[in-house]
Amino acid sequence: MKTFSIIGCGAVGKTVGRLLQQSGAVQVQDILTRSAASAQAAAGFIGAGRPVAGFDQLARADLYLVASPDDAIAACARALCRADLLDPDTTVCHLSGSLGSDLLYPVKELGAQVASVHPVKSFADPAVCVGDFAGTWCGIEGDPQAREFLAELFGAIGGRVFPIDPRFKTVYHAGSVLVCNYLTALMEAGLRAFHKGGVPRDTALSVMEPLVRGTVDNIFRAGTARALTGPIARGDAGVVERQLDALDGFDADLALIYRALGRVAVELSRERGQASAPGLAAIEELLAARKAGAS
Repeated sequence: MKTFSIIGCGAVGKTVGRLLQQSGAVQVQDILTRSAASAQAAAGFIGAGRPVAGFDQLARADLYLVASPDDAIAACARALCRADLLDPDTTVCHLSGSLGSDLLYPVKELGAQVASVHPVKSFADPAVCVGDFAGTWCGIEGDPQAREFLAELFGAIGGRVFPIDPRFKTVYHAGSVLVCNYLTALMEAGLRAFHKGGVPRDTALSVMEPLVRGTVDNIFRAGTARALTGPIARGDAGVVERQLDALDGFDADLALIYRALGRVAVELSRERGQASAPGLAAIEELLAARKAGAS
């Protein structure tokens, strides 16, 4: 059976490590983290694995999973090279969503296969993530041989693998941030606007919930263009103008958000084909001409 070792074993490393170990497709070998205590804890969570204190203690493995923070991946690759563990039958894979496998170029220069797999999932609690990982989409890029090997492994633990263009991986990852992290921030922006209108936060959340859930359901059922509603979908420049005036006087940051997303909404509205061309042209002028904080 092929072996794998984990370098940097936080929430993602623990989750993936335990799932791979439980799958029976590979056998965990070594676990290297920043401290002996965390390596021991990771081994306990995974249910197997030898905690090690440094790269010089690593044994040869068929696969090295680098699950460290992004800013440590390059250093881990260099340390692996110095450990003299790599050959053409070795695969090194990092799990970053924003960095490409080309970051592992020192490893590749020694003949190893390199790749990156990004599970598109929020890894807040490894114990929970192990239970609901099945069906998780996993973006992959790298050397063909490494991609084939890792696609098989992640498929064995329930992952749904899809390809990423490594040239634009950071843009791809920003998309994940926009629809996950920034969706949360957008909800907060909406709450502040509701509060300014005299609606308490608890009430606002109750009012927003069916609206937000219905919108999300519509997006995944019909697509973004058909799910678009509201003044820009109708081409109602008068409403947009009044809202811009109000937001400019209330909160410059919210006004900037409104303008930026409004420009995307105009594109969707054109695709939808419901609004008139003159109405959308007028909205575009409003979004472009007015500056946040203008009177």
